[in-house]
Amino acid sequence: MNTVALGDLVLTNAKIVLANEVLEGSVRVDGGMITDIGTPSRTGVDLDGDYLIPGLVELHTDHLETHYAPRPKVRWNPVAAVQAHDAQIAASGITTVLDAIRVGLDEHADMGATEMRILADAIAAGSKAGRLRAEHHIHLRCEVSAPDCLESFMAIKNDPQVRLASLMDHAPGQRQFANMDAYKIYYQGKLKMSDAALEEFSQRRNAESQAYAGPYRRAIADACKDLGIVLASHDDATRAHVEEAEALGIDVAEFPTTVEAAKASRQAGMAILMGGPNVVRGGSHSGNVSARALAEADLLDILSSDYIPFSMLQSAFSLTETVDGYSLAKAIQLVTKRPAEAGGFNDRGEIAIGKRADFVHVRVEDGIPIVLTVWRQGRRVI
Repeated sequence: MNTVALGDLVLTNAKIVLANEVLEGSVRVDGGMITDIGTPSRTGVDLDGDYLIPGLVELHTDHLETHYAPRPKVRWNPVAAVQAHDAQIAASGITTVLDAIRVGLDEHADMGATEMRILADAIAAGSKAGRLRAEHHIHLRCEVSAPDCLESFMAIKNDPQVRLASLMDHAPGQRQFANMDAYKIYYQGKLKMSDAALEEFSQRRNAESQAYAGPYRRAIADACKDLGIVLASHDDATRAHVEEAEALGIDVAEFPTTVEAAKASRQAGMAILMGGPNVVRGGSHSGNVSARALAEADLLDILSSDYIPFSMLQSAFSLTETVDGYSLAKAIQLVTKRPAEAGGFNDRGEIAIGKRADFVHVRVEDGIPIVLTVWRQGRRVI
């Protein structure tokens, strides 16, 4: 979809969610940029008193892979997968997205290392052809305990689409899966392994973690610094994990699993990112810390959709109902301004003069935010 900015656009009769307040009035756009806010207008697109919020900025979504590999051993056409993913992303109010692509695999992941390149090329082709509604970039999910992680990272690190890399280790008994019962439920449910097979798998994954995780973290972190790629640490659980991340120059703490790790991340100056599904469900599916609890403690900076695109918008509105003192303006920052800043997107993420005209028209019905219209750079895409 061609998103070249149109001429003048006026959106009127809206509750405009600014960075720190909600203002009733109009917004004017010229050349894809915001040129006026609040001035009353009798002409333009009437939003019927609904909310106008900035386009959402998504730093971590695993959703693309579910379109490309919807079932074990099933592969969808990558161009079709990207188009389907893009449509759902945009319809969820997301105008800028970092698509997570896994780097570092094992035989149980059901995906080969070459498929990372296939998906990256499909994203690039869609962007070049102008047929994507959202603006797409790449987030590399680096499984540092996998033997092929560093080699695979080096093969894709110079792709200009790459904006962020997260360092993760899903070996059992630590980080996300410190609770072995949760690990067993997740992996046996996903991979249908017997108890004996799971035991063998766990022992091997732990051995690989011991061998590769430390040196691969350092090597990937060093490369990202040289290339200007934003760095994230994934599932930190202890102060020691955070100290290691701080030493590597980590910018974003993705999904800290404990209050201890979240507090240490804040003290280290990292932006704390949690998943929208955690907020909406009221807790982590792995039994880790609640995102609402971190919001209540003012230890939450960014929300991502993780594995459900619409959860990003839904979770922001949910916080205003479930956490005392959480204003809508503050909640919307978690899915717009704050992730834009963390991702280095300084031209978007808030409704302000001089910023990009990325907007979402939202109506709340029975407590659920409904996306009615989406504009990117002043052009309607939904």
